[in-house]
Amino acid sequence: MKNDKFIPGLVLVLIGLAFLLDNFGYINFHWSNIFHLWPIFLIIAGVNLVFAHNNTPIAYAAKIGVIILGFGLLLFGNFGDRFNWPYNYTWHSGHNHNHDNNDSDDDDDDDDDDTTGVKGIVKIEGNSNFNVPFTADAKTAELHISGGGTQYNLTDTTDQLFKADTKEHFNSYELSHSNSGSNYVLNFDMKEKHGGHFNWGNDDNKNAVNFKLNSSPIWSIYVEAGAAGLDFDLSKYKVQKIKLSGGAASFKVKLGEPLATTDIEVSTGMASVNINIPQNAACEIETDSGLSSNNFDGFTKTSDGNYQTPGFASAKNKIHINISGGMSDFKVNRY
Repeated sequence: MKNDKFIPGLVLVLIGLAFLLDNFGYINFHWSNIFHLWPIFLIIAGVNLVFAHNNTPIAYAAKIGVIILGFGLLLFGNFGDRFNWPYNYTWHSGHNHNHDNNDSDDDDDDDDDDTTGVKGIVKIEGNSNFNVPFTADAKTAELHISGGGTQYNLTDTTDQLFKADTKEHFNSYELSHSNSGSNYVLNFDMKEKHGGHFNWGNDDNKNAVNFKLNSSPIWSIYVEAGAAGLDFDLSKYKVQKIKLSGGAASFKVKLGEPLATTDIEVSTGMASVNINIPQNAACEIETDSGLSSNNFDGFTKTSDGNYQTPGFASAKNKIHINISGGMSDFKVNRY
């Protein structure tokens, strides 16, 4: 068995069988296992890399064994209520609270409104609005986002420095910000980490945040999320750096023309990553992606794990993309 595609092929076959058996009712697959046990895929990828150049029967047995054990735990593991919110839920809608640039105190006051006065019953849904005014001295800005179980969207600009509208399900968010001279730092975090699950196909039961940013400053964006979705159209912004970290995540990013240097760093466990760059942008991709699938249309492979667009070396403005992941689907498209 010298075919280096055997192990990735086996993983895909097992994933397909899991979907098929669950669809026909032969197994009762607990889908939340994927989001709580996604590090299993990192272990599978790690074992595959450790024995990458070892073709002995022991090496293949180790690769296949960890895959079978990992998928057995994913498919048949039943953790009961271990990962569930320990209260009985009731539905409350229409909860709105506005936040200006002094959000922190307001957020603390809102905590008292989370209960209805009946023991064991908590608020599970609400909406919030966050704003930070723009000032002319803001030349650069950093946006730090932390929290899983959320769909993050950015599609439009604002005359504020920062604007966010949220839909909250089991969780809430808080915003803090500071500045040092002309550099502004904004921290947008999930406040109450109640272990809310990310419902990929159910918009009614999903945490969601819609961001709007001012297009004047040069932006750096940092995202740390577990199971999360992200769809950022940054084509109208000047972007210096993007760093995306996630487990079972779906990241979609569209960039505009690069600065002298625009750096993108993506680190995932089991994820779908789609990055769109302008057709004429000079771009270099470096990958260390384990069992991942890579699709870099219009790029030339220059060495193992390195890809470049034509004329990259002589270009004045460049995009650098660094990708690492356990078992993910990475795509970089030119539009």
